[in-house]
Amino acid sequence: MSCKILIVYHSQSGNTRKMAQYAADGARSMEGVEVSLKMAHEASLQDLLSCQGVIIASPEYFGYMAGMIKDFFDRTYDQARGKKEIFKKPYAVLISAGNDGTGALAHIERICLGYQFKKVLAPVTAKGPVENETLDQCRELGQTIAAGCREGIY
Repeated sequence: MSCKILIVYHSQSGNTRKMAQYAADGARSMEGVEVSLKMAHEASLQDLLSCQGVIIASPEYFGYMAGMIKDFFDRTYDQARGKKEIFKKPYAVLISAGNDGTGALAHIERICLGYQFKKVLAPVTAKGPVENETLDQCRELGQTIAAGCREGIY
């Protein structure tokens, strides 16, 4: 079975982009998996409908997700509601935070509940500079969601 993983991210400093890229590398390392790595302003409803799993990667700004991540949700939500391709879609979250990331995570998870996505992995949060250990966790998250989607576990 093959599958497609969508990774939607926003980054200004490059930290969140690096986390998203490591998750993409992890997902790509799994045979039979295609990865679509898109900046939030480029991602569309069709990207969301055509994937089997999604990773949302956002910096935390003032205790909230990046505005472009919110924009992605705003642009896709109404048209996605009620579509069978969305129901129980597995998702995971990456957060790059100067503080603790809990505000951004809480808002993203609340919106994902509205989509009726299914949270399948614990989030990876970088508090401060993105260290190699965090990037390893991002790669593992990418591998795990890709393998689970490919095998139909999620």
